[in-house]
Amino acid sequence: MKFGEKRGEVIRMDTYNMIDFNEKKGFICDMDGVIYHGNRVLPGVAEFIQWLHDENKEYLFLTNNSGYTPRELSQKLARMGLDVTEEHFYTSALATAAFLRDQAPGCSVFAIGEAGLLNALYDAGITMNDVNPDYVVVGEGAKLIGANSDVSGPIENGIVPACRALVAPIEMATGTQAYFCGKPNPLMMRTGLKMLHCHSAEAVMVGDRMDTDVISGMESGMSTVLVLSGVSTRETIKTYAYRPSMVLNGVGDIVSFARGEKTED
Repeated sequence: MKFGEKRGEVIRMDTYNMIDFNEKKGFICDMDGVIYHGNRVLPGVAEFIQWLHDENKEYLFLTNNSGYTPRELSQKLARMGLDVTEEHFYTSALATAAFLRDQAPGCSVFAIGEAGLLNALYDAGITMNDVNPDYVVVGEGAKLIGANSDVSGPIENGIVPACRALVAPIEMATGTQAYFCGKPNPLMMRTGLKMLHCHSAEAVMVGDRMDTDVISGMESGMSTVLVLSGVSTRETIKTYAYRPSMVLNGVGDIVSFARGEKTED
């Protein structure tokens, strides 16, 4: 079987690594392109979340979108008919605030971002300063911090620029290289695993991007699932030196495999 060849609804790899989803204790999932596009929930998501509940799996939605607070993300899913409480979310804004709190407690920042980023910074005891800040923080003189390194992200009708696209002009103008706190930064992944109380070998990373989700899960020692409902495609997979454990059409296929409705053949 050649790399990238498709059988049924699964793309088979050279050394295909079948995941026993029933044996895994924890699931870390991206959101944009995995759970929804903009305000439209994707097929199979409701069944996937119900399966997580029914099987008593630990799960966390880990998103590079810094614009929303966990409460807002919970409410966003509720509007789509999905019941997920706010403790199941961790964002790049929270990761950025935690990084700055650990590196420079009580520091000040000049922040460019939305409510999710600003609230996280305030909650971490970080103050705003537009005169002589210790850091410049960009979400969707000073040290430059980026909430995440995503160049683009999926919405209902296409792709929009994301954090890295906003940071790049600042890097070029100042000659300063940004430090990104979101995926694939291992600090964010380690925090996610701690929140799940799982060892990396017991967990699965589910995402739609090879350059953030899959590589962050792989480098953290987790099994990885790439879903084709977002940014990465069958063609772009071939351009990377690494590969996910499994490639599925969407998160609903995880439930089908767990129930034995789909097999490796």
